[in-house]
Amino acid sequence: MRAGWPLCFFVTIALAGCGPQAPVPAAQPAAPERTGSVRISGGDELAQVLSWSLPQVQLQASDAVQARARARRALAAGDLFESADSAIPLLLALQRLQPDDGGIAQALDAAREALVAQGDAALEAGDEDLDGLRAAQRRGAVLRRLWPQEAVVVAYLQRVDRSERAWDRNAEGEALLASGSLGEGGGGALAAFRAALQLRPGQARALQGLAAVESALIRRAEAAALQADFDAAHAWLAHAERVRRHPGTISTARHRIEVVRAERVRRLRDEGLIALGNDNGLRLARERLAEMLRIAVPGDPASLELRQRIDLATHYGLFRPGQVFTDGLRDGSRGPVLVVVPHGAFRMGAPEGEPEATAAERPQHVVRLERGFAMSRNEVSVGEFGRFVVATGYQPRATQRGHSMAYDVRSGNFVRGSGIDWRSGHDGRPASADMPVIHVSARDAEAYTAWLSEQAGAHYRLPSEAEFEYALRAGSSTRFPWGEGRPPAGSENLTGALDASPQGRRWSNAFAGYGDGWWGPAPVGTLAANGFGLHDIAGNVSEWVADCWHAGYRRAPANGSAWVNPGCRDRMYRGGSWASAPAQVRSAWRASGGTDVTNARVGFRVVRQL
Repeated sequence: MRAGWPLCFFVTIALAGCGPQAPVPAAQPAAPERTGSVRISGGDELAQVLSWSLPQVQLQASDAVQARARARRALAAGDLFESADSAIPLLLALQRLQPDDGGIAQALDAAREALVAQGDAALEAGDEDLDGLRAAQRRGAVLRRLWPQEAVVVAYLQRVDRSERAWDRNAEGEALLASGSLGEGGGGALAAFRAALQLRPGQARALQGLAAVESALIRRAEAAALQADFDAAHAWLAHAERVRRHPGTISTARHRIEVVRAERVRRLRDEGLIALGNDNGLRLARERLAEMLRIAVPGDPASLELRQRIDLATHYGLFRPGQVFTDGLRDGSRGPVLVVVPHGAFRMGAPEGEPEATAAERPQHVVRLERGFAMSRNEVSVGEFGRFVVATGYQPRATQRGHSMAYDVRSGNFVRGSGIDWRSGHDGRPASADMPVIHVSARDAEAYTAWLSEQAGAHYRLPSEAEFEYALRAGSSTRFPWGEGRPPAGSENLTGALDASPQGRRWSNAFAGYGDGWWGPAPVGTLAANGFGLHDIAGNVSEWVADCWHAGYRRAPANGSAWVNPGCRDRMYRGGSWASAPAQVRSAWRASGGTDVTNARVGFRVVRQL
């Protein structure tokens, strides 16, 4: 040591201690240089970064003081190794001159620590910036050449190695992300970014890469949703959910997809409903429903709504079961009040062993009515039939003949009376407009339905025998529509043991304990409706139906259509009347009359095709 130099000449920058110091050897033998694994730039650039060699500094003893000052200034400025005026080359040259100087050794320690600190700062920047990583690698090259065995250097070089590999993984992940290889099934960008995070936990670049993978998966989910492939959309979302476990992002994406689904389902529902309003639109509506069921969540109200409307349209057209409506007629009036009878199936006829049943009511058989129908709520009234006669000039059969069968109040029998026709009541006297029309034949009834069809622009007809019994039973399968025994009070106009004629006559064969207060027909709709909303279908007057007479149900239609033979002379009528014995009020009871027969017990009601 030169005389007059203080032992602690770096105290001004807190880099040297006082007292004897262990000598720091001159430059250590160079360790084999690492070429690095960073692939983002060419090998020449990396080789240049790692090709650091110690700048040569030639000092004489007389230069020592000045060299110390230059080293101190370089160290303070962070100029550590690049040139002959940098701190480390100067300090090493000074150490060669004065190998036992503890202050120089302390200054070299400080320079090494500063170099590591610079390298760590460069590594932080190097996560995002290649220049930062190159700076860290260059400082690693210096540290490896000068102090390869120092623990702090070994630890730093390990950090550099991890950063290099993390850079490679990030670069690989970004390239895979750009190519669309996300790695949802393993590998790909996702694995590369996760590997980078294992090397550099919490690294922003790798975290951003994971977020980019998540976003790409969400975009795929949303693209699948726009194609109405919601199973695929949620599969992509499930992959995205496993990337970062970020519930807020996924829940927001899921909400967007569900909005797309809901809009698609609503649009399909609207298209289906619009189709149902068009001719032959049922097929299109069913296609829309099938698509809705494919994409909608179970129990979705929009798909349930369209399914119900399709079911209604299939069985009822534009109507619904139980609906009450009337058709406007061309003359400005309204047609009969109609009730939509639900579609369904029932066992038609009398079962074996039913009391008072006949062979004509068997075999009991299943009839399925696949489509609902609208039936007039009441029997056609005198007023309704009269509008038809006035409008068309039609001459009903009894009017042509000049007579019909009526009830004789003096004898209590049914006798032929002159001048009796559709305008007459059961006893031959004029009938009010609200009474059921009687003294009409089956052909008269069909003439009325033809006029009604032309006036309303819809198809009206007589009910088939199966439709009538189905409507009469209204879901029951018992002997009488209401069950067994006498009818409920006020339910039907039938022969009741409590009823009496104005002359005091009573029925010899009647429902015990029952009275409805009428001897003869009651105004339509006076008594209670049945389960389908139909009045007087089991009583008041019997009613013509469209079927021809057949002595039993063998080979009868099973779909509810009328059983008609061309030119048949006998037509069926069904349902009890004000003068029917209890056996004739049974649900299965049936009778026939000639096509021109008229009397005081038989009227009719109509069916409108839906």
